[in-house]
Amino acid sequence: MPLILDRQHVLDIYSEASQKRWVIPCFGSENLTTTEAVLAAALEYSTKTGKPDIPVTIAITNQYSHRSQSANYTHTKLWDIGLKLFCADIEVLTAKGSPFEKLNVMIHLDHTQWDNDLPLLHWDMNKFSMIMYDASTLPFDENIARTAEFVEKHRSEIVIEGACDEIVDATGSEVSKLTTPESAVKYLEGTGADFIVANLGTEHRANKKDLKYHSNLAREISKVTGPKLVLHGTSSVGNDQIGSLYDDGIAKVNIWTALERDSSPALAEEMIKNIAKIVDRDMLSELKEQELLGAKAGLSGVTSLSHYTTVYRQDIIFNKMKEIVAEYFNLWYL
Repeated sequence: MPLILDRQHVLDIYSEASQKRWVIPCFGSENLTTTEAVLAAALEYSTKTGKPDIPVTIAITNQYSHRSQSANYTHTKLWDIGLKLFCADIEVLTAKGSPFEKLNVMIHLDHTQWDNDLPLLHWDMNKFSMIMYDASTLPFDENIARTAEFVEKHRSEIVIEGACDEIVDATGSEVSKLTTPESAVKYLEGTGADFIVANLGTEHRANKKDLKYHSNLAREISKVTGPKLVLHGTSSVGNDQIGSLYDDGIAKVNIWTALERDSSPALAEEMIKNIAKIVDRDMLSELKEQELLGAKAGLSGVTSLSHYTTVYRQDIIFNKMKEIVAEYFNLWYL
């Protein structure tokens, strides 16, 4: 069906998902390959399970200081052009006649900054399904006030996710502050947001290091808030920690780093195995002389159009990303 943009329709999808004990995954994207890999994985899963209209959310950040995915969606590096391309891609891919037309697809504006994203906040919010209004860098009470102001202005147009506490970047030195049940209640009551991003121990851009998702804390919070929690930084913990998120009161999960991090090795391996089909003999000799290629690298063969094109590289990433996305569907769409 066409994109799910109506606020009540989005809330109904989340309500239906909750009745089925599903947690809706939200996959970040900064290129068409990722966007289509998410949709392709959703279609394959829905076909396999006989659930043609499973919900899937695709997200993008804009002028978020940690990473502007919309700027990366185009080589102009202009976030507004990138966002328009992102939306156009999804609109075409979900339109009548597309293989993905029966999926329930939603667009999420992720980490929309209260200050840097002011130009975006003047766009028509009816063009999107959900937005994370992020004022988490402000003192807590000011965060509540800013978010409440946004909710009051746009609550009739779009589903709003608020950020109670900041989810830090694993590449920095800042330490995460876990959300408490008390602060979660104060935030929800003070803002009127539909969902809340709680800090439950995960971090952005982490590499499955020694982090712990605090399941018990999530359950304590959801007891007083209801199933309104959103988990960010999912890539920082193993899938063994996040298999029972529904029972913890998690309604939505954001994933991006794992898609990029875990697909890159597949590309590296395939290119090394087929290096002789990718570079010419002179370059191959140089790489061997520099000892950059081991004995098991694919040193036989000749350069081939089938291997040195952008399509070849994108196909490897696309197929690996589909596998990664499918793993999350298997976790949360039982």
